[in-house]
Amino acid sequence: MSPAANDENPTQPEAAAPDAEVEETAATDATEPEAAGTEPDAASTEPEAAEAPAAEAEKPAKAAKPDAAAKPARRRTAASTATEDKPARSTARSSTRTTKAPAKKAKPTSTEVKVDLPAHIFEAKVNIPLIHQVVVAQQAAARQGTHATKTRGDVRGGGRKPYRQKGTGRARQGSVRAPQFAGGGVVHGPVPRSYEQKTPKKMKAAALRGALSDRARHGLVQVVGGFVDGETPRTADAVAVLAAVTGAVPGAARVLVVADSSDQVTWRSLRNATGVHLIDPGQLNTYDVLTNDRVVFTSAAFESFVARAGQQEER
Repeated sequence: MSPAANDENPTQPEAAAPDAEVEETAATDATEPEAAGTEPDAASTEPEAAEAPAAEAEKPAKAAKPDAAAKPARRRTAASTATEDKPARSTARSSTRTTKAPAKKAKPTSTEVKVDLPAHIFEAKVNIPLIHQVVVAQQAAARQGTHATKTRGDVRGGGRKPYRQKGTGRARQGSVRAPQFAGGGVVHGPVPRSYEQKTPKKMKAAALRGALSDRARHGLVQVVGGFVDGETPRTADAVAVLAAVTGAVPGAARVLVVADSSDQVTWRSLRNATGVHLIDPGQLNTYDVLTNDRVVFTSAAFESFVARAGQQEER
C-alpha cells in the first residue's frame, strides 16, 4: 500500500500539474486574445498618438510660417529701433556741431577807433550847386570823346553825277553819297573832342568837404584801426569787421573804404568784397563819396587825408 500510495501521490500532483498547465495555457490563451486585442488597440492608439504629436508638430510648423512671416516685422522693428537710434546720433552730432559752429562763425571784434573829426573838413557848409558842378565836371572828364562819323566827303564812292542835270523830272543830284541817299555821309555828326571842364582845385576841395560833412552829420563816417590781424589777407574777417563797424548786412549797402595803397593786406582782403569800393586817400573825390552810403577810413588813411587837406587849405 505504501508503495502504491507513494506511486499515486506523486502521480496526482503530476496529473494536477498538467491540469494546472492546461488551465494556465487556457488562461493565457484567453488572456492573449485580450492582450492581442488590447495590443492592437495600443498599437492603434500608438499611431494615433504618433499622429497626434505629428499633427501637433505640423501645427507649430504651420504656426511657424506666420512667425517666419513675422520675422520681417522683427527686422522692421530692429530697423525702426535703428532708425530711432539714428536721430539720437544725428542730434548728438548736431549738438556737437552747434557747439562748434559758434567757434567757426565767431566774428572778430570791431576795431572801430573813436577819433575827433576835424571841424574844417567834416563840419563844412554844404553847397549843393557847387557839388553838382564838380560832379558833372568829373563825369565829363571821364568821357573818352573818341566818337566820330563820316561826312559826304569821307564816304567812299559817289564821284560820278548819278544822272543829267535837266530833263529827267527829278531833283538834280551831284553824288549818291549825299546825306539824303542811303549810304551817304552824316550831316553835323559827332567828331572827336575832349569834354574836360576846367575846375579850380579849391572848388573840388570845397565840394569834397561838403560831401564828407553831409555823411558825417548822419553818422556815416567811421574810422577803424584795421580789418585783418596779421599779414595774411582774409576777406571773411575783413567783411565781418566792416559789418560790425557799419552795422549793415554785408553786400546790402555800398561802402567806400579809404585805405593807403601800401596797405596790401586790406586791399587784397576787400578788393573782391560785394558792395565795397576801395580808394586811396589821395584819390578821394566827391563823386565816390556821394555814390556810396558809408565812408570807412583806416587810421593811417585818415591821418594821411587830414594832413593833405590841411596842406591844401594852407595853400
